Amino acid sequence: MEELREGIILGSACVVGEFFQAVLQGKSDEELIEIAKFYDYLEVQPIGNNSFLINDDKYPEVTSERDLQELNKKVIDIGEKTGIPVCATSDAHYLFREDRVNRDILLSMWEKPGKIDSHPSVYLRTTQEMLDEFNYISPKKAQEIVIDNTRNIAEACQTIEPLAEEWKSYNPKISGADKKLLDMCYQNAKAIYGDPLPAVVQQRLDSELDPIIKHGFGVLYFIAHKLVKHSNDRGYLVGSRGSVGSSFVATLAGITEVNPLPPHYVCPSCHWTKFYTDGSVGGGFDLPNKECPNCGTVLNKNGHNIPFAVFLGFDGDKVPDIDLNFSSGDDQADAHKYTEELFGRDNVFRAGTIAGIQDRTAFGLVKRYAENRGLTYNDIFIEKLAGGVLGVKRTTGQHPAGIMVCPRDMDIHDFTPLQYAANKRYIKGESGEKIPGTITTHFDYHSISGRMLKLDILGHDDPKIIHMLQRLTGVDPLKIPFDDPDTISLFSSTTALGYTEEQLRKTIGDKGYTVGALGLPEYGTPFVRQMLEDTKPQNFSQLVRISGFSHGTNVWLGNAQDLIKSKTVKLEEAISTRDDVMNYLIEHGVKELTAFKVMENVRKGKGLEKTDKTGKKSNNRKEIEEANVPQWFIDSCLKISYLFPRAHAVAYVMMAFRIAWFKINYPLAFYAAYFTIRAEGSFDALIILRGFEAQKAELHRVATMEHPSNVEKDCAIVTEVAAEMYLRGYEFLPISLEHSSASEFTIVDNKILPPFNCIPALGNQVAKDIVAAREVEPFSSKEDLRKRGKVSQSIVETMEEMGILKNLPEEEQLNLFGF
Repeated sequence: MEELREGIILGSACVVGEFFQAVLQGKSDEELIEIAKFYDYLEVQPIGNNSFLINDDKYPEVTSERDLQELNKKVIDIGEKTGIPVCATSDAHYLFREDRVNRDILLSMWEKPGKIDSHPSVYLRTTQEMLDEFNYISPKKAQEIVIDNTRNIAEACQTIEPLAEEWKSYNPKISGADKKLLDMCYQNAKAIYGDPLPAVVQQRLDSELDPIIKHGFGVLYFIAHKLVKHSNDRGYLVGSRGSVGSSFVATLAGITEVNPLPPHYVCPSCHWTKFYTDGSVGGGFDLPNKECPNCGTVLNKNGHNIPFAVFLGFDGDKVPDIDLNFSSGDDQADAHKYTEELFGRDNVFRAGTIAGIQDRTAFGLVKRYAENRGLTYNDIFIEKLAGGVLGVKRTTGQHPAGIMVCPRDMDIHDFTPLQYAANKRYIKGESGEKIPGTITTHFDYHSISGRMLKLDILGHDDPKIIHMLQRLTGVDPLKIPFDDPDTISLFSSTTALGYTEEQLRKTIGDKGYTVGALGLPEYGTPFVRQMLEDTKPQNFSQLVRISGFSHGTNVWLGNAQDLIKSKTVKLEEAISTRDDVMNYLIEHGVKELTAFKVMENVRKGKGLEKTDKTGKKSNNRKEIEEANVPQWFIDSCLKISYLFPRAHAVAYVMMAFRIAWFKINYPLAFYAAYFTIRAEGSFDALIILRGFEAQKAELHRVATMEHPSNVEKDCAIVTEVAAEMYLRGYEFLPISLEHSSASEFTIVDNKILPPFNCIPALGNQVAKDIVAAREVEPFSSKEDLRKRGKVSQSIVETMEEMGILKNLPEEEQLNLFGF
């Protein structure tokens, strides 16, 4: 403090402060004066704040309120002798007197049963209350310490803006980013669509680039381009999230695979194009295969008809939120490191989070507080008291993917202090070693994300699975066609998988659905499989609609499902994503701005109209009805609580479709990747490795349970996929001490060899230890396995039960001929 003293006003603090402690200890005036010299002002507080000192064994000389008054008088006396101002403060911990019970409830979490701690009433007192608190000194002195000195201290404080302006975004600067983005977009657009560009492409490009450059967003696109390119160059696909796929600039910059233009053909040789702008085609991938009328080359097909306004708003002035899905674990960690290379290690920080007290904890605290005091509260009063502590900060953490970037010409403290997550300077590593904790922003990312750039570098299993599938098969996932009929059939039947629907029913039970989507992302859950059964999708755009239905709230059940079943509308007409609302209204002649506003209202569950600050409602409904929009559409909009963006759905379905293609064409690779990445922690080896009949019996057991646990339900999903694998004629090998991997399911002799980490309670670290020790030399005994493989006796017993350790002796055997 002495070193950094300049510009800081120091007060002597409350009863636990150095100066007041010296007064309590009865130090001489000379000693107190020496201590006081360090401070700019001395503090006194209402005697009620320190009433806990009375009859405290540590302070035998404090026995009454009069003693507390004398302590305060001593502080005032030292202030007069040194000329250091004395200030009377409330030492407020909350605003109002009635809030005392909330603090008492919070502090009760540290009380021992039967022992009640008493806490002073430390609310923010009014001036008159403070004067009344010091009625044992002269009125003149009371005014001096309560009013005059406190005002002087306040006036001595310079008015500063502690943080960068809230209304302004401080993005990192990359030299020439705007020009590089422009050049990249035009170069890639011309490479695909030719020069000059078709009018549809030119208009869309101009309508996006103009606001992006005008509002200073070019650098954000360029940063996202660099991040994705870095992963692509290392052989990883990166999936896009949210609405970034609504931006054609993002497509041309390589940030997203999603093409938001209207459905179209384009010739890769002569660049002939044909666009379908009348809404007659659901998506470009649905178009029939054709040859170019100019040169005979097979045409490329693309375009998902997504408005740019969904991403950056109608005027293109909304700060872009570019969320990306990197391969979980491996590539995600590398992408985090790459941000440090891009911006400098001292400018990149993990986004902090603040965890508040939740409902159950709040109720528990109130009940504990009441029980410890012998009080009985009814549920309504408990709920009222719980509301007083709900949301109070409990601990801090870090966002799993959020990275905050500080511009090089600024200091992170212009935006936020820093801290260790959960205040842990050191944490335990995987092997139990002590490693430095993670430094995060002290303010949670919501508070500063508008001012600082926040990169969401999320981990996702889909890119990881596709990377593993490419490694196992050598197939380039980017060359998989999105109109492959066998793959599309998987979402409505099991024919392409080589087994019948009746066989599936007998294996997993009659659950009302018989599609081949087991183990596929987006479509493998019972809820979505039932949706597939109801709709029987026949093309890619219908799969996108189903993804939209499944991610929305009040979009499918009681809404689109009823409309489709009653044949009021077809699958391709029902509202599934937010973009459907805007596109449908524009096709019916509603003004673009009105269509956008209605879409924004509906996607948030606010109906058709928006009420302004004066309470006046818009006339959206009147304009919609005048355009003869059908009543079913209006009713459907009014039911919706949340709508998924189509760009997000398209990105997810592209990943899922590729994985489905591998499921048909490379089944062993598919199952090896699924069990390695999707099934970790839910692969019940003790049941699954016993074979097909054991798997079916387990599925039947869980299906007939009234209330299966979440663990049982998760394991059943994985067991279903295992049973399907057996149904297709493939099976598992037993875990092998000599050949199993630590954590990856491998293909051996046209079968799948499970890894060590699916042995119950073994864990990833021990699995790695076993493989590392085995590579040095084979295990010679169970004793050797325990020592070098760091395997506990209980796990050795499990391995014996599973037949993994047969022919392995219990202890080292002496070889007499070795001497």
